[in-house]
Amino acid sequence: MDDINLHYRFLNWRRRIREIREVRAVRYRERLKRMLRDGDILRYHGNSDEVGCFVAARPLSRRNHYFEVTILDTGVRGMIAVGLVPQSYKLDHQPGWLPHSVAFHADDGKLYNGNTIGQQFGPKCCRGDKVGCGISADADDGQLTVFFTKNGKEVGSVEVPASPDALYPAVGMHSLGEEVLLDLNAEWGMEEDDGQMIVDSHEEDWARLHDIKVTGTLLEYTGKGKSIMDVGLAQARRPLNTRFHYYELEITDAGEKCYIALGLARRDYPKNRHPGWSRGSIAYHADDGKLFQGSGVGDPFGPRCFEGDIMGCGIMFPRDFNLDGGDDVEDWDLDEFPKPGEVQNELYANNEDEVEEDEGENLEGRKVTVFFTRNGKVVGRREVALPVEGFYPTIGMMSTGEKVRVDLHPLSG
Repeated sequence: MDDINLHYRFLNWRRRIREIREVRAVRYRERLKRMLRDGDILRYHGNSDEVGCFVAARPLSRRNHYFEVTILDTGVRGMIAVGLVPQSYKLDHQPGWLPHSVAFHADDGKLYNGNTIGQQFGPKCCRGDKVGCGISADADDGQLTVFFTKNGKEVGSVEVPASPDALYPAVGMHSLGEEVLLDLNAEWGMEEDDGQMIVDSHEEDWARLHDIKVTGTLLEYTGKGKSIMDVGLAQARRPLNTRFHYYELEITDAGEKCYIALGLARRDYPKNRHPGWSRGSIAYHADDGKLFQGSGVGDPFGPRCFEGDIMGCGIMFPRDFNLDGGDDVEDWDLDEFPKPGEVQNELYANNEDEVEEDEGENLEGRKVTVFFTRNGKVVGRREVALPVEGFYPTIGMMSTGEKVRVDLHPLSG
């Protein structure tokens, strides 16, 4: 009977994930007209009589609240606009011209706020300038603060109505030869006296970082990428539990080989071993689609994953599962976890070999069902023994240029 209940619960969660992904598939699709996109480069592709416009696939949010473009070429007139628009914005209009949109225009330094007539706002922008746009974390009295930057300094801000519809990064162009470099993962913070930027690094989310750089929700591989010992590892500070039982990553850059692994591992997992390679771990590997479960030899499991794909991993706990009498992660013994200020990135630490085998540690616990997803569809599942201290979200990377954006609580709220 328990197996039947678990099966139906699994089907319900699979349907929930599919529904979420179906909504996101429609919502998160970039749109562009009279523009060409080559990687992160946007180029005007019109006859200078008509506007070209790009609208990003995902809106700005509390976690990802800023983006930036670098002007590579101003073209004939430099009529480049950077701002925010609704998802359904008409692509034959510059950002800022239509209601519910706002934009800073490089050619005249004016702010256009739902009107074709701009207001003087800041300096003009030229080739090589970086123009940024972001939103404040809090909206008060139904208003949202939108700010703009030039070359790392804030130009100004404007209050706009906080619409229930999200605002999407947008870039407009209107003359031959215009070209920009788009950075949708840019980070922004206020400056200190020493001129250094303060960035919400989200490092407090991670207990262990080895050859991994954290920038907001973005993880970037910083290792050598020359051998199987050059694994970069990020392990979350808290294990999955009955409240937060699933997490995801989006491959924003596959790097040279897309040696990216997503999975779960025991707390003291070796820093230079891909998730899934050693005992007390299980992982889905993007480069070959194989499942690794405590072994360096993987089993065929699912499709390979590429740039833009979203990989997910979760646990189906038994219905009667509890952690020392409670389902909340706060009931776990977290005293040994590094505090936020103690998170260590071991990029420059000594790379001494770790002892792979645990000395008498008991890794066996209750059986749980671990499942993996790709773009909202369940790839497969495995029944595994839960380590005594729990399974921690663990991500591995191993080739130059790899970047992933992580959401540790995609189903919350």
